[in-house]
Amino acid sequence: MRVRLDSEDRAAFLALPVQHRTVEPASYMVREGERVESCILLLTGFAYRHKVTGDGQRQIMAVHMPGEFLDLQNSLLGVADHNLQALTRCEVAMVPVAALRRLAEDRPRVGQGMWIDTLVDAAIFREWIVNVGRRDSISRLSHLLCEIALRLDEAGLVRNGCYELPMTQEQIADCTGLTPVHVNRVLKELGRLGLISRDKRAVRILEWDRLQEIGDFNARYLHMEAGGPAKLHSAL
Repeated sequence: MRVRLDSEDRAAFLALPVQHRTVEPASYMVREGERVESCILLLTGFAYRHKVTGDGQRQIMAVHMPGEFLDLQNSLLGVADHNLQALTRCEVAMVPVAALRRLAEDRPRVGQGMWIDTLVDAAIFREWIVNVGRRDSISRLSHLLCEIALRLDEAGLVRNGCYELPMTQEQIADCTGLTPVHVNRVLKELGRLGLISRDKRAVRILEWDRLQEIGDFNARYLHMEAGGPAKLHSAL
């Protein structure tokens, strides 16, 4: 939650009825067109949202990491308008929509936090549209690496500037509107420039300021607490 909750709000949130599930990699959590009865809180692992065109092409629109609600908008909209799929093995908490709606009505601060969460999701979607539509290939990929680094750092999952990027080059391509072959070339170029190093799916950022500059990256749209980017920068 991006708001400060008092003890009663926290107790009410923790008292929500939940069903815990384990979701295997590539499994669908929600499919487009389904009527949704529960919202999903990601406890461990990584997930992503995507849509598929009529001719079978996929566009990934968001990557999610531990501690994030994946589909709060469905608590009000009811029917999913996109797919939600596991990137890695995930542990999730399924919260009934009716219980979430009652909590938001009874506890305004919790409701405000849920609202802010969906607004930040929308801000990320807007930035991804700009990234795919207007930036060149090296900027697109640099921007994505910067965003994921900051969000993982906020979740406590960056160590000495290094983090896991549990995505195939095909999935990265579907995030950035590139081909897998082009993604491979750009990753090699970022390594050649001394901006990142890679070991399998581990990414280490070597030159944060330069990577931000090349990626045309400004963290404003993530709406993190002041000092988020500076905190990561100091850890590099």
